[in-house]
Amino acid sequence: MDYIVILLLQIASAIASLVLLSIGLAVIFGMMRVINLAHGEFLMLGGYAAITAYNKGVNLWIAMVVVAPLTVGLFGAIVERLVIRHLYGRLIDTMLATWGLSLAMIGFVTVVFGNTVSGISAPLGSLAIGSYRTGAYELFLVLVAIVLLGVGWATLRLTRLGLIARGTMQNASMAAALGTNPTAVYAVTFAVGSALSGLAGGLLAPLSGVVPTIGATYIAKSFITVISGGGAILSGTAAASALLGAINTATTFAFTPVLGEVALLVAAVVLLRLLPQGITGRFFRRAL
Repeated sequence: MDYIVILLLQIASAIASLVLLSIGLAVIFGMMRVINLAHGEFLMLGGYAAITAYNKGVNLWIAMVVVAPLTVGLFGAIVERLVIRHLYGRLIDTMLATWGLSLAMIGFVTVVFGNTVSGISAPLGSLAIGSYRTGAYELFLVLVAIVLLGVGWATLRLTRLGLIARGTMQNASMAAALGTNPTAVYAVTFAVGSALSGLAGGLLAPLSGVVPTIGATYIAKSFITVISGGGAILSGTAAASALLGAINTATTFAFTPVLGEVALLVAAVVLLRLLPQGITGRFFRRAL
């Protein structure tokens, strides 16, 4: 029984990690149709921002929850203003520009921090479940993922800002005719997506550590999750994270972590073969 509880908690933790990794990309890609190949580096930057702030004496929670998202959100706003804004509707050009940005970020961070792993200890200690122990911080990340999805749904569904954002993404010309500035909406959306990536990077730093090239690990899982989820931003991310996280963790427990990663990739390939439009392309079509 204890083993089953631990397995379920680890599955919940894996699902939460995928949600955190993917939600910033889901906002930018799902709402703006911008493929940000520097998403992994945005996560990496959030991790370094949290670690640097903590090493400078800032409270750990403030460093992860405030400093990291603000730093990456500001950086994302600058990137949108200088680069992305001029490339809307030009898919290939946007991909090349963000790929170049990712390489530049890796090079810059390597020069500043070196090519070694930086990290901070996970807070909150551990919990005993029978003869097993699990990290309390991982359970905290599950709560954070639930809160992010809930706040995102409430913002998009119940607020005027959410209505303006959804309307602009669906028909920018009509939104402009009604007095909305699409350029400002795009800028805010990209900054918010970047801030969510920074938050994820800061929160995951105590678990994975940070190295300049860690973005390559992050971005693969992020894109797999977002594409598997389909067009719905929140429900797609949640559904794909639940499916892929459960498969990954169950396979890891049964065999090895390497086979767990392979199982995740195979599941994504099979899913996209059966559901080319993603999970929400077939189900939850009216969901956010």
